[in-house]
Amino acid sequence: MNPVYLAVGIVVLAAGIVDIVWTTLWVDGGSGPVSGRLTTGIWKGLRAATGDRNRALSLAGPLILLLTLATWIGLIWLGWTLIFSSEPLAVVNSRTGGPADWWGRFYYVAYTMFTDGNGDYTPVYGGNVWEVASAFTTASGMAFVTLGVSYVLTVLGAVSDKRSFASTVTGLGDRSEAFLRTGWNGEDFRGLELTVESLAADLSTLAEQHKSYPILHYYHSERADRASAVAVPILDEALMLSRYAIPEGEGLDPAIVDNGRSSVESYLETLDTAFIDPAPSVPRAPDLERLREDDVPTVSDEVFAEALADRTDRRRRLLGVVEADAWEWPPVKE
Repeated sequence: MNPVYLAVGIVVLAAGIVDIVWTTLWVDGGSGPVSGRLTTGIWKGLRAATGDRNRALSLAGPLILLLTLATWIGLIWLGWTLIFSSEPLAVVNSRTGGPADWWGRFYYVAYTMFTDGNGDYTPVYGGNVWEVASAFTTASGMAFVTLGVSYVLTVLGAVSDKRSFASTVTGLGDRSEAFLRTGWNGEDFRGLELTVESLAADLSTLAEQHKSYPILHYYHSERADRASAVAVPILDEALMLSRYAIPEGEGLDPAIVDNGRSSVESYLETLDTAFIDPAPSVPRAPDLERLREDDVPTVSDEVFAEALADRTDRRRRLLGVVEADAWEWPPVKE
């Protein structure tokens, strides 16, 4: 027996299983050690190679998802191949009775993982030991490959939710000032309150999905109006305008504003799992003149500037979201 092949095979197999379980079942764990580094590397590589072209970056999510699944399958496949290669007679050719070569063992593990074998090769040395190992190979293939495929399908559903949320926000306004102006009826913003409540609930769900599936951060949309990295700052800045730029008692219900901003904070908390840092600079402030054009009552520019100064860290985090997804602030112009 070759103990090196056995030890390396067990390590590779364990790495694949741990990464799958970590990524798919541990909700608060983010991406696994292998898939997390793979995801970040592919995203950064694509940005560097394409110059942040939106069409090219829109391939990042599918590519990362496909390569993550392939990596999981490859680690399990390679791990079992090394384990079966640790003993020369662990797998033999059924026709000749001779020991299988490397390709034969690779072939045997593939068929055992996915179909429970085809009879061309069979375990022989050590009696039940390699037969039991073959059974575990089949079990690991069925269990963990199925788990990986289920994860892929779940992520795709979350991508649809993410784009639906973004489309709803940007449909009301492509800047925070435009979003708030949409709800102004000449007297108050009551027509906007139900929509903001619904968006806050959707964003809370999206935040949990990002926490469970960090790969969602790398699903880049070709269009800014379908990108959550664009929509979240628009929503938060609009709520901030209602709280600090509109005179007290004339903006949105404070409870609705607090609920919405709490949902944004939950979303921002997921950034650590995607290695997204706050931007070094502070984004441009909303333009109160855009509100005044529609006769929306506002506080003075000085008062609003003081309120913004106390919220620099939060706004830098929002800018970090925008820049990490290769957009600009404000991402969409009227």
